[in-house]
Amino acid sequence: MSMLSAPKERVITGFSLVALVLVIGFIDNFFLIWFCLGAIYIVAFYEAMKLFAVKNSTLVYFAVALWVLGAVYPHSDDLFALAALGYASAIAFNRELDRRVFLPFIYPTAGMLFILALYQDYGILALFWLTVVVALTDVGAYIVGKSIGKTPFSPTSPNKTLEGVLGGIIVAALGGMFAGLFVVDMGVAIIISLAVSLSSVFGDLFESLLKREAGVKDSGNILPGHGGMLDRADGYLFGGIVMLVLLRGLV
Repeated sequence: MSMLSAPKERVITGFSLVALVLVIGFIDNFFLIWFCLGAIYIVAFYEAMKLFAVKNSTLVYFAVALWVLGAVYPHSDDLFALAALGYASAIAFNRELDRRVFLPFIYPTAGMLFILALYQDYGILALFWLTVVVALTDVGAYIVGKSIGKTPFSPTSPNKTLEGVLGGIIVAALGGMFAGLFVVDMGVAIIISLAVSLSSVFGDLFESLLKREAGVKDSGNILPGHGGMLDRADGYLFGGIVMLVLLRGLV
């Protein structure tokens, strides 16, 4: 057993992550952020391989190559489409190819490439906005759920309540509205914050589904008290896609 209790480990890890994010955000250097997001991506990719029961270790090299391309290609989210075409070409050439090998190139690859593109297109304030919305969704859902939560939200995640989810979305929409004012006007900020908050809920739910099907409690153990990288990034992987798509469509 760890010398630190699980709650204390969780708090220490949480504050350490917040401090690291603040420092990186203050520096606001593209290659630093690309590198840090890349480190998150590769760990999450490896965890996803285990959840999908994919044992081809060479896939990690393709993931690294894809992320390196993201550093020099101006629209990194487009690389996901190219990866999809590459996969379709591969299975057309070799019908015996295990089709599960592409699953980690959907999740978490798509979300991470969209988050990188969000930074490329809209800068550090957009990443700050995304972080605020997803974090407030989690915190709001936890507080409201513990306080008044009674109605189960989904069998996929029995601990979530409908009251908690709705409370988290409302808190995130209000907080996100203020964070979004650095990027867009108030009306658009509310709409996008609501959509991103809702999508982050289902991002968390999707990862819960993967863990349930894989028969594991956490996606990994790299973050003491928090589990794996996917356990922390799940809401951002859905929320980042929604934020970038709506910013491009509404602004």
